[in-house]
Amino acid sequence: MAHKIRALIVDDSAVFRTAVKKALDADPLIEVVATATDPFDARDKIMETSPDVMVCDVVMPRMNGIEFIRRLLPQYPIKVVVVSSISEAVLDAMNAGAVDFVAKPDLTIGRTSRHFTDELIEKIKVAADAKTFINGASTSVKPKPSAPDPETCCNPTKRLIAIGASTGGTEAIFEVLSQLPPTVPGILIVQHIPPEFSRMFAERLDKLLPLNVREARNGDYVEPGHVLIAPGDKHIVVKKLGSRLRVEVAPGEKVNGHCPSVDVLFHSVSRQCAADSVGVILTGMGNDGAAGLLAMRQNGARTIGQDEETSIVYGMPRVAYEIGAVERQVPLSGVAGAIMQFITS
Repeated sequence: MAHKIRALIVDDSAVFRTAVKKALDADPLIEVVATATDPFDARDKIMETSPDVMVCDVVMPRMNGIEFIRRLLPQYPIKVVVVSSISEAVLDAMNAGAVDFVAKPDLTIGRTSRHFTDELIEKIKVAADAKTFINGASTSVKPKPSAPDPETCCNPTKRLIAIGASTGGTEAIFEVLSQLPPTVPGILIVQHIPPEFSRMFAERLDKLLPLNVREARNGDYVEPGHVLIAPGDKHIVVKKLGSRLRVEVAPGEKVNGHCPSVDVLFHSVSRQCAADSVGVILTGMGNDGAAGLLAMRQNGARTIGQDEETSIVYGMPRVAYEIGAVERQVPLSGVAGAIMQFITS
């Protein structure tokens, strides 16, 4: 952006507002134009100051942050970064249209105020250039099938689908998975997400989708109709064990600034599965996953990238596309269809 990022802080705690304002004001690229105590106060401040990004708590008096976001975004083109204690409500806020979220400081898990402010500043800068979409994903629970229906089986020739995403990825992943049948090959996912939220994200998807979804554990096997999501602080790789594919989950150094890293997963899939796999790179900031997706394609895998128009942040899929890693670039609504075509060819 040519000008400083204009930020509005919305939180009912005066202490928290003051602390966040001080941290943001210290960054030369951010200007806090106002603070607000609740959504009604925030609405007035938005009209007065026209901020680029709103930092918004979830739990507030008079109206919670989720309902506020749902009502706000159809009227005002503002990017929202949610701050919250560890709760599934954060995922509801993402569904409502927030660009990203940051967990509030919690010393019990080693999350200090410095960790929080550094991450918040980074995500405000990403959000300022991100697209916003008014989400309306279904939250109805879909029953798990007891067994695949032979009449509707897709007869896949591939053994594994690997998906990587970052900013905007939680909703993008939901949209893709919601369009896939329970007969698909096993799916491994790296979503850049704090460790305290990866399990909640997996459990939420498991409730809403006909697929079986959970956070990956070391020693899990890749099974048709099952989705394994990398823990938020561990790398995930796949290894051949006889005729089966087994998952290894372990902590490690950050790769491309992330643990888990999409590149770590994609490179392992390239080595172990080659042409028996499909790689998918979705919305996200940075370049994580591009090199790994290229390795997959060069070894015979089919590869898909989300297009610019439907990406919240066209970073990871852009880099992958520009280096030739993406065989087919499609809008988010077409990713599942492309997967289905590739797994049967």
